[in-house]
Amino acid sequence: MRLGQRPGVGIEKGAQSLALSLAQFNRLVADHGATMYRIAYRLVGDRHEAEDVVQEAFRSAWKSRKLFRPGGAERAWLASILRRRVADHWRRPRPPVTLASDKNIEIAYPGEDPLRDELSDEMQRALGQLPTELRETLLMVVVAELTHQEAADVLEIPLGTVLSRVSRARKRLREYLVAAAAQ
Repeated sequence: MRLGQRPGVGIEKGAQSLALSLAQFNRLVADHGATMYRIAYRLVGDRHEAEDVVQEAFRSAWKSRKLFRPGGAERAWLASILRRRVADHWRRPRPPVTLASDKNIEIAYPGEDPLRDELSDEMQRALGQLPTELRETLLMVVVAELTHQEAADVLEIPLGTVLSRVSRARKRLREYLVAAAAQ
């Protein structure tokens, strides 16, 4: 390794080689796209906004492909990028909401629904009642299927905090869902 060269980034004929090729990137999108969408949807609560956030996350992943470490935890790397894009999403000012209009509303017929057989709207409402840190931690473990340690690394918190948050989140979700079923 040459002086000043980052580990995992090779030098070929005076130029840095990319740690992630286009083919590898396309495989990442294919392998993890649906999971990233489910996480984004559960964090932002809107399908269209979730699509935008995932697109931004993959755009950021491509731009930072030199930082990718082959053989590492791909989903954790993508989830940490997605988490930052969700934070950016919440920081952006919202456009005014139009309540009524003379214009026709176009509704696109969706293709295969990536949320089919997934969590219900009732579950989404219950998730929405959780504090952000509990919801985010639970989604990293349950939806992103990260290990507790990977979630701790992505969220930059201790492993014990992840374990505690996941436990508390599951308990609160059960309470919300039992209360909703009783109504």
